[in-house]
Amino acid sequence: MSRKYFGTDGMRGTANTSPITPDVVLRLAMAAAQQFRRGDHRHRVVIGKDTRLSGYMLEPALTSGFISMGMDVILVSPLPTPAIGMLTKSLRADLGVMISASHNPFEDNGIKLFGPDGFKLSDEVEAAIELMMDNGPFELSPPGSLGRAMRLDDAPGRYIEFVKRTFPADLRLDGLTIVVDCAHGAAYKVAPTVLYELGAHVIPLAVEPNGKNINKDCGATSVQAMREQVVAHGADLGIALDGDADRVIISDETGAIVDGDQVMGLIAESWAESGILRGGLVATVMSNLGLERYLGDRNIGFARAAVGDRYVVEKMRADDWNLGGEQSGHIILTDYATTGDGILAALQAIAVMVRRDQPMSKVGKVFEQVPQLLKNVRYSGGKPLEDAGVKKAIEAGETRLGSSGRLVIRASGTEPLIRVMAEGDDETLVETVVDDIVGAVESAA
Repeated sequence: MSRKYFGTDGMRGTANTSPITPDVVLRLAMAAAQQFRRGDHRHRVVIGKDTRLSGYMLEPALTSGFISMGMDVILVSPLPTPAIGMLTKSLRADLGVMISASHNPFEDNGIKLFGPDGFKLSDEVEAAIELMMDNGPFELSPPGSLGRAMRLDDAPGRYIEFVKRTFPADLRLDGLTIVVDCAHGAAYKVAPTVLYELGAHVIPLAVEPNGKNINKDCGATSVQAMREQVVAHGADLGIALDGDADRVIISDETGAIVDGDQVMGLIAESWAESGILRGGLVATVMSNLGLERYLGDRNIGFARAAVGDRYVVEKMRADDWNLGGEQSGHIILTDYATTGDGILAALQAIAVMVRRDQPMSKVGKVFEQVPQLLKNVRYSGGKPLEDAGVKKAIEAGETRLGSSGRLVIRASGTEPLIRVMAEGDDETLVETVVDDIVGAVESAA
């Protein structure tokens, strides 16, 4: 499906450069309002944001667009993306909006949209909104029917209580020391509070946002500081969130990383043992082959979806499975949340650790990973994947890996990157295959 504005996770780009400009997001708000303004009730939309400087530019533009269409706007403090999904549903809103570029640097920003059920929009609905953005016409409200704006001051508290209720009622975090890296992002207040109120001794990192330091040398995409602090403080584990806190990377007490695949395997195994798991686990094409083999050996269902937590959720809902996610740490637990929630997922992993009375280094090593290598190739234009030389290199790589390996080549939906990933039992072969394809892509690009 050809897209002009939307990518794999809403709209995203450099702030104050199309499409992340006030005029474009104003039209986005008007088009989304027209798409979801149904029935004769008073319509409302929830708008949240992370801590980027440009959020203060985009929030008023969105607010103006929705008000002009007769929708009331509920503004909340900087909050994680999953909080917006939760609040949209809780407040019976017609629409939810999160202003965030997730793990990207502060110069970028984006818009994520949630329907009245709290789930992200489908490709089809986004396509309808795109069409309306460019072509209209917009049915503007008369002066007496304009929307109003209000700020929901207790939104952080509502989200904190929601997350705490997902942690088993018979467990506490007493005696645990936890380092939590909030990436100077949306969870800089709520994440430490959740852990503290459940009983942990909390060591917060990256909790002083200034509008420009979100994700800078911190958070889920830069975990070194978190790992060092875990060791320095003798902590039981570390948690690193990204800028909008919809993903998490965990460190055990030694500073070793427990990635999203291991966390998903841990939760799947635990939920299967307790009878909570429905169906199995939905991962993406990027998840390690070792995870698939491990769950298969235990007769736990496993399926793959396209990259993007939205596509994972669509597969989960279609099959009525309640656990899914990505290697990068987006983990979706639909019994509780409508999208990836880093804090919630971390608590589920910690619950297993507490119940088993074992360190994270023990419970977090769920399966042996198959050698896997991912390299990114940045390009400035054109379509490198349609080049004959690239196609030939990919075909050769697939042949060499055979049935004991996998090859995944895809264009990023949020950045001008070609991602080349291979895995298999022969690490040297995996490296050779990836390097050959990367060389072909670089030549074509």
